[in-house]
Amino acid sequence: MSEIDFGKSLRRTETTIPGLEIFDLPVHGDSRGWFKENWQREKMTALGLADFGPVQNNVSFNDAVGTTRGIHAEPWDKWVSIATGRIFGAWVDLREGPTFGAVFTAELDPSKAIFVPRGVGNSYQTLEPDTAYTYLVNDHWSPDASYSFLNLADETAAIEWPIPLADAEVSAKDLAHPRLADVQPVAPRKTLVIGSAGQLGTALRAEFDGVRSVEWTTRDDFDLGSTTLAEARRWRDYDTIINAAAYTAVDRAETPDGRRDAWAVNAAGPAALARIAAEHGITLVHVSSDYVFDGSADLPYTEDDLVCPLGVYGQSKAAGDLAVSTAPRHYIVRTSWVIGSGNNFVRTMASLAEKGVDPKVVDDQRGRLTFATEIARLIRTLVETRPSFGVYNLTSEGEVVTWADVARRVFELAGHDPARVTGVSTEQYFASATSPVAPRPLNSVLDLTRVHSIGFTPRTGDELLREYLSP
Repeated sequence: MSEIDFGKSLRRTETTIPGLEIFDLPVHGDSRGWFKENWQREKMTALGLADFGPVQNNVSFNDAVGTTRGIHAEPWDKWVSIATGRIFGAWVDLREGPTFGAVFTAELDPSKAIFVPRGVGNSYQTLEPDTAYTYLVNDHWSPDASYSFLNLADETAAIEWPIPLADAEVSAKDLAHPRLADVQPVAPRKTLVIGSAGQLGTALRAEFDGVRSVEWTTRDDFDLGSTTLAEARRWRDYDTIINAAAYTAVDRAETPDGRRDAWAVNAAGPAALARIAAEHGITLVHVSSDYVFDGSADLPYTEDDLVCPLGVYGQSKAAGDLAVSTAPRHYIVRTSWVIGSGNNFVRTMASLAEKGVDPKVVDDQRGRLTFATEIARLIRTLVETRPSFGVYNLTSEGEVVTWADVARRVFELAGHDPARVTGVSTEQYFASATSPVAPRPLNSVLDLTRVHSIGFTPRTGDELLREYLSP
């Protein structure tokens, strides 16, 4: 029988398989026995362990030395430790990607534990009698769960079992699993994009083109206003939700029907997604708006400024932001003056220029354009690099402008006289309106310091405008 290594400090060590991490556990013992903290969320996550949210604890007891359990890759993460005894563990990366087939082996006793991410094949051989192998998992066992298996004797993996398999206690089933060449790699958890038919959704499709793990939905197959979203998917199969859906009819939101629609899509829907994300450990990405501010500030708005919306649209967006912020893993991308595919301000101005119409355009609202392609680029950066969760402002880089400035620049780039655009105040522009008009923030300038801090550099508004208007 081996002796337990008492008195070690809690330590995390990365292995040759990405995400597979070994932990040294402090074990305190004397003549009476020993004690250890087998799982301590606060200390272990502080060392860098994923906060994987275990929901079930299992124990496998093994009578004899040489009991060998097959290489199984399961659709959940596992925290593996030894209650008593000792094992030789073997782990094989069966995930889709460049490390598919990588092997790592180690001995575990009660003073060591290992975090096994989803899709990494896990197996062990007992080195002492009466070995109790225990593991936490972050999903409940289900007969419908999808597993991947690898043959214990696979020549490619070439695991050097301490006790030859011919002399070990192995099930016939584990010996009959496929060789590595015949294993279907485990696909990553899926990313669900909601609202993929809109201007941001179109940009996201282009940004994530060819990424097989992304699932695209429109309102026809995923209604954000549904009361049964919790049952709409097997949510444990998803890693990320990108909410690109929004009710953006700012003026119509001031009507009774529009008010209901705005609150359903912009507030109630995101609140439901936040509950789902919190329950299943999903990262939720949500897009916000400058309309959550009243525009009265003299300086650019930071991510930490308190929201203070003027109209129904802004109020519903602010409510959605607050709901999304309750999800432990969330990114809120706050934007202004969004330009994407389909009809928008820039296309309208270009059309008026060509038709010979001399427009009157608001010149007392200040901000910067945000192109949907840039939002999609930032979202991909966030979900792939995973910086600190929270709010990130995003607009184009460059000087602050008014809508009239943008219109004049569009005229100029289209080869027309920018002096044809006349600037008017917001009050003058809507003076003759016969239907409800939403109040607009006069200052929509967003501070970009935080997005710069994660290494993301927005392109300039003029550069993007040139590109957008090019044939």
